[in-house]
Amino acid sequence: MKLLMIGGTEIIFIIVLVLLLFGGKKIPELMRGLGQGVKSFKDGMNDMSGSQGNDDNNVVDDKKEKQDE
Repeated sequence: MKLLMIGGTEIIFIIVLVLLLFGGKKIPELMRGLGQGVKSFKDGMNDMSGSQGNDDNNVVDDKKEKQDE
């Protein structure tokens, strides 16, 4: 379980390594892309959960229409 514990020194080392690999100009672009991806994912999840509720209502409406006929 000790492998999962990350201290301050390790975090600083990771940040320096990322700066060396990608450079200071590329990191904001990467973070922007990551943020847009997360937003897109959340929007998709909200759309999917919203459409499921509407589908259930449509099924109930269809049953009522058949009963009325």
